[in-house]
Amino acid sequence: MFAYICGTLAEIGENHAVIDVGGIGFRLKASYNTLRCLPDCGEQVRLYTYLNVREDAMELYGFYSESERDAFEMLTSVSGVGPRVAMAVLSELTPEQFALAIATKNTRQLMQASGVGQKLAQRIVLELTDRIGSDLLVTCDNNENVNSHAVLRFGDGADEAVAALVVLGYTQSDAIRVIRRMNTEGLTVEDMIREALKQLSC
Repeated sequence: MFAYICGTLAEIGENHAVIDVGGIGFRLKASYNTLRCLPDCGEQVRLYTYLNVREDAMELYGFYSESERDAFEMLTSVSGVGPRVAMAVLSELTPEQFALAIATKNTRQLMQASGVGQKLAQRIVLELTDRIGSDLLVTCDNNENVNSHAVLRFGDGADEAVAALVVLGYTQSDAIRVIRRMNTEGLTVEDMIREALKQLSC
């Protein structure tokens, strides 16, 4: 229903923010990672949104980046994961860390979030990894064409970065293309993902 809300930041709470748009205050639930990225009250801000409709309530969620909103939608698609648990995960992990945890099957990292035990963490990894498919890591050479049925190791964590970008909803070919063109020397996997997200959002 809403793609984003842009207005004046009126209030920052423990788990929400209020944005004034033409005299109407929109209260958006937000993760810690989004709240810490917000400017001072009185300044202009844009939050990407997700409207959760229940029988007894409508809840509006706000995200500082589209990648965080994508991660939220993926999490809530997993059986047993509701908005509260999804926000808990995204308060502990950035979108880059979340995608990397899925790509590397790091359930321990997911279990840092309140309400996520071992079984639920395993289910999150299982259901979201299955969306990537077994052919995720592919062979790349100087040719722009990609053979999606061959196995690849870029090295230096670039393969993990590609897998994480696919978790966040980008196509395999786009992820490979942007990582291949990047100077990855000295970059951590999270740095690669963060830089790739900037380029892919342009």
